[in-house]
Amino acid sequence: MIDALDLRAYDFDLPDGAIAQVPVEPRHAARLLVFARSGDVRAQKTVADLPELLPRHALLVVNDTRVVPARLLGQKTSGGRVELLLTRPFATPGADLSGHEAMARSSKALRVGQTILLDGGGQATITEVLGHGLVRVDLAGFPDLAALLAHCGHVPLPPYIRGGKEQRQLDRPRYQSTFARTPGAVAAPTAGLHLSQELLAQLAEAGVEIAHVTLHVGPGTFLPVRDPDLRQHRVLPERAEITQQTAEAIARARAQGRAVIAVGTTTTRTLEAAAIRGGGTIHAGHFDADLTILPGHRFLVIDGLMTNFHLPQSSLLVLVSSFTGRERLLAAYADAIAHGYRFYSYGDAMLILPR
Repeated sequence: MIDALDLRAYDFDLPDGAIAQVPVEPRHAARLLVFARSGDVRAQKTVADLPELLPRHALLVVNDTRVVPARLLGQKTSGGRVELLLTRPFATPGADLSGHEAMARSSKALRVGQTILLDGGGQATITEVLGHGLVRVDLAGFPDLAALLAHCGHVPLPPYIRGGKEQRQLDRPRYQSTFARTPGAVAAPTAGLHLSQELLAQLAEAGVEIAHVTLHVGPGTFLPVRDPDLRQHRVLPERAEITQQTAEAIARARAQGRAVIAVGTTTTRTLEAAAIRGGGTIHAGHFDADLTILPGHRFLVIDGLMTNFHLPQSSLLVLVSSFTGRERLLAAYADAIAHGYRFYSYGDAMLILPR
């Protein structure tokens, strides 16, 4: 019998050609694999079909975080190349330049006191080596963090997306949801990338209510799971916010028996973490979402989920399987591969309905 808490139970073979390198246009043209949480029958649709697919008067909840160009490239004064990825780049106007944690990649270990000359004119000084590839840096050369990232920052695309300079310029607007408004993420909540303004308007016309939460996606979302025993894995805390308007919309939908559909795993973690903090009730406020969803989790808020296709043996795949059941989800993945669905950040999506 397969142990659902063993990471190795979440492996599958994926052809290299199935990994999407560019997004489809328009956004809502992506393919959509649809099935019920409790059933095995799957339908082949597109994201454009959402107005007809979602339950009547559903509440659709999206993550409105905005991806920050938090990837910094430069070189040491000795000439060696360095890459820094700021882990909490809350680049509001006037944000301080000192004391930023970053994931660092360098041919040789970085040392306290080293200065990195950033492409674009800024510089970073190593103030602390934290271990496990993490450092703390003071930045300089611009009035504030937002200005520095605007001049020196690059879109922090996942490493499996490859492209030249021209493609990277296109990624700036495309690796961002159309409703992104609060800067702070180092990766896009990718299920939301499929929702065009045209489609959002059609959903509203169809009677679907739309609410926003904010979860600033950090490295904790995409770092690999190291221990085969999933009980030993913890997703790193990520800054979240739920407004009073959204809290009231969720309470109203639940009281009226309307389905709450989360767009993305980040939205799911935000809502479920908030409900646990509130004893089953969603309250407005800022908090650190530190929930790791594993098999056996009792979902308190969401009834359905729209999500992209995730990496093998990833915490995101485990989260979705905790909602659908492992065997059902892996069967759906096998179906998607057989039908040529595109995987990962720029790929297609699945919609898991309540029934």
